[in-house]
Amino acid sequence: QVQLVESGGGLVQAGGSLTLSCAASGRTSSNTATAWFRQAPGKEREFVGGLTWSGRYTNYADSVKGRFTCSRDIAKNTVYLQMNSLKPEDTAVYYCAVSRGTRVLVRDIDYEYWGQGTQVTVSS
Repeated sequence: QVQLVESGGGLVQAGGSLTLSCAASGRTSSNTATAWFRQAPGKEREFVGGLTWSGRYTNYADSVKGRFTCSRDIAKNTVYLQMNSLKPEDTAVYYCAVSRGTRVLVRDIDYEYWGQGTQVTVSS
């Protein structure tokens, strides 16, 4: 089992920045990808961005490209989502998830472990 704990969410004005953290513990693997998803009220959960274990490969949704950046601190077993130029439409609960494999895939069914989520609210 792998436990994931997200933190760093909060309320921010449009144009501002936030950094989310996802700390992993338990039987973590050294070759699985990690991704961030989000779910806004009344909407389906959607892929935001993710990276491979090494961090060499990243993938982002078009809606966040150029604004959001994923990174990993292997020593801390923590993945980060740096969010810049935030927009009201970025408001959602953000989840980190660990993949069943090595690639950064965009479907949530390809991810085995999930955190509890952290709320991000962007005011206009």
